[in-house]
Amino acid sequence: QAQLEESGGGLVKPGGSLRLSCAASGNIRSIHDMGWYRQAPGKQRELVASITDDSTKYADSVKGRFTISRDNAKNTVYLQMSSLRPEDTAVYYCNADILLYGSLGYYDYWGQGTQVTVSS
Repeated sequence: QAQLEESGGGLVKPGGSLRLSCAASGNIRSIHDMGWYRQAPGKQRELVASITDDSTKYADSVKGRFTISRDNAKNTVYLQMSSLRPEDTAVYYCNADILLYGSLGYYDYWGQGTQVTVSS
């Protein structure tokens, strides 16, 4: 099994910055995609950003403000969020496609979520 543990959420004023981290642990052989999703109250979960070894993808609403990165040696993905807006308020979830030792394929794992609130 694998686990994803997020950290770094909190309350920030509009225009401020936060950095989210997500560390994967367990019997991990390889990780392909890692990414961040978010879900605001009453809305569907949406992709914020994702990263593979050679590409990144961003939602249009965060382009130019958020940066995703990963440290493969630490099995960790980061989301640097700047110029935060009230509409960025949501629970942010980490996601990863993980191949475990002894497994035949990659499986999708989710973190428990971390709250980000942007408010003055």
